[in-house]
Amino acid sequence: MPYVDSAHNLARWLVRSDAEAEDLAQEAILRAYRFFGGFRGGDPRAWLLKIVRNTCYSWLESVRGARDATEFDEQVHGVAEVTPESLAIAGADRERLTRALDGLPPRLREVLVLRELEGCSYKEIAEVAGIPIGTVMSSLSRARRRLELSLGADERKVSP
Repeated sequence: MPYVDSAHNLARWLVRSDAEAEDLAQEAILRAYRFFGGFRGGDPRAWLLKIVRNTCYSWLESVRGARDATEFDEQVHGVAEVTPESLAIAGADRERLTRALDGLPPRLREVLVLRELEGCSYKEIAEVAGIPIGTVMSSLSRARRRLELSLGADERKVSP
């Protein structure tokens, strides 16, 4: 089934828990399958990601009172590097980026993940998030600026 990886990736960044993201992505895919008769054309990826987004936000709202969202702890993915030093550097950079993304408000994190990690167009993001394209552009600008500031602040803490 196409777009399953995109659905899981978006869910993971929204709920910050890999196990919950798997469950929510599956639930969203089942919803999409169940309501496929209501799909009126357009971009199927954006349609599915909108269902994933709504499923995640509904879940977050339902557990907000019961418990805080679990902190996201990204496992190391990718090809092994040649040296232990390069592995340590790559891991530290990935950890810094994850912390910086995690520090963004959910709405800014959402548009940034959709654009930069999922490669969605502004139009697709607008459709998924249910916001005008102009809001997508301004949200992306704010998200990128805050991410850059966060990464710069993080680097200043590390530098002597």
